[in-house]
Amino acid sequence: MLDQVYNQRILELAAQIPRIGRLPAPGASATAHSKLCGSTVTVDVTLSDGKVADFAHEVKACALGQAASSIMARNIVGSTPQELRDLREIVRKMLKENGAPPEGKWGDIALLEPVRDFKSRHASTLLTFDAVVDAIGQIEAKT
Repeated sequence: MLDQVYNQRILELAAQIPRIGRLPAPGASATAHSKLCGSTVTVDVTLSDGKVADFAHEVKACALGQAASSIMARNIVGSTPQELRDLREIVRKMLKENGAPPEGKWGDIALLEPVRDFKSRHASTLLTFDAVVDAIGQIEAKT
């Protein structure tokens, strides 16, 4: 069963995380931490014209948290705040309520679907989504 969770594609995504680091002047930053496993993801987000214009992150997480962060980094630029809030809810439902994974540009998240059978891994998988929504909320609260 764990072979389904830690499959080759998950390990590849975890090993090749784009946009690692910090932005020099982000619109907002947010950190999400899992008390259960100790994983932490810190994101920097900049919005322009109602869309994500730039993104960077520091990822200190297990392979699942790394893979989720890798998928986020590959697709976030150009996304709207509402799209990202909806995405977090879709991923949460996928893991906790047997919901369907997202489609389109977020389709790689389906690779994380087997995680639903491992509740102890849900928090680390959701970190990047929670941090992004937090940062976007901070930016929106300023305007």
